[in-house]
Amino acid sequence: MKVWIKAMRLRTLPLSFASILVGSAVAYSASRYSGGRVSYDWTVFALCLVTTLLLQILSNFANDYGDFVKGTDNAERAGPERALQSGSISKGQMKIALFISSACAFLSGLTLLIVAFWKNDAPGFWLFLGIGIGSIAAAVLYTIGRRAYGYLGFGDFFVFLFFGPVGIMGSTYLISKMVVPVMICFSVTVGAFAVAVLNLNNMRDIVGDEKSGKKTIPVRLGFRRAKVYHFLLFTIAYCAFLIPYLIFQNRELGILLYFSPVAILHFIHLLKVYHIAEPAQLDGQLKAVALSSFLFSLILFGLAIFL
Repeated sequence: MKVWIKAMRLRTLPLSFASILVGSAVAYSASRYSGGRVSYDWTVFALCLVTTLLLQILSNFANDYGDFVKGTDNAERAGPERALQSGSISKGQMKIALFISSACAFLSGLTLLIVAFWKNDAPGFWLFLGIGIGSIAAAVLYTIGRRAYGYLGFGDFFVFLFFGPVGIMGSTYLISKMVVPVMICFSVTVGAFAVAVLNLNNMRDIVGDEKSGKKTIPVRLGFRRAKVYHFLLFTIAYCAFLIPYLIFQNRELGILLYFSPVAILHFIHLLKVYHIAEPAQLDGQLKAVALSSFLFSLILFGLAIFL
C-alpha cells in the first residue's frame, strides 16, 4: 500500500483541487448574488473533487509508466525515484493500475454528469461527457504512446487547458449552470500556476530529458530562458487575477490583502529560482509552488463562502 500511495504522488494532488475550488468559489458567488435564480449544488462540488482526484492519480500512474518505458526515468534523473524505476512496481502491475484508475475516473465523471444534468440540459451532458473522455485521454497520452505530446513540448498547453479553463469553467457551470465572465480571468491565473509547476519540474529534469529526446519547453529554450518563461507565467497569472478586481469589483480592492501571503511566497520562490544555478536544486521548490497555489485557491474559496 505504501508503494502505491507513493506512486500516486500525493504532493501533486493539492494543485489538482485548485481549479475545482476556484470554480466552485465563482459558482457560489454567482448563487449568492442571483436573488435565488441560481442554486449551488454541494453534491456536484464533491463529485468534481473526487473525479479530479482520480484523474490526477491516473495521470501520475501514466507518467510513471510512460517515462520508464521510454527510458527517461533512469539513474541520471534528478527528481525522486519513481515506482517502476525503483522496481517496487512491475510494468504489468502498472498496466492494471492504469486500467482500474481509468475506469474509476470514467465512472466517477459519469456519475458527476448524471447528477449535474439529470433534470435538464441534455446537450450539456453530451458536451461534458466528451470533455471527460478527452481528459482521460490527455492524462494517459502525456507520456504514453509513440506521439506522446509531453515529449513534443505540448505539455504546457494541455496542463494550462485542463487545470485552467476546463477545470474552472467546467466546475463553475456544473455546480451552478452559470457562465460568469470572471471565471475566464481566474482560469488564466490557475492555469498559469499549474504550468509553472510543470515548468519547474521540466527545468529540474532538463539534462535527462534532453538526453532521452523529451523536448519539453526548457529543453527547447535552454535553462536560462526557461527561467524567464517561468517568471512570465507568474506575471501573466497575477495580471489576469487583478483584472476582475480592477474592472468589475473596483470597490473591493481591500480583498486583495487576503492574498498577500501567497504573493509573498511566490516572490520568495522566484528569488530562489533566479539564484539557482543547478537544475537538480529546483526539486525543493516544486512543493512550495504547488502548495502556495493551492493556498491561493483555498483563500478564494473561503472568501466566496464566508464574505
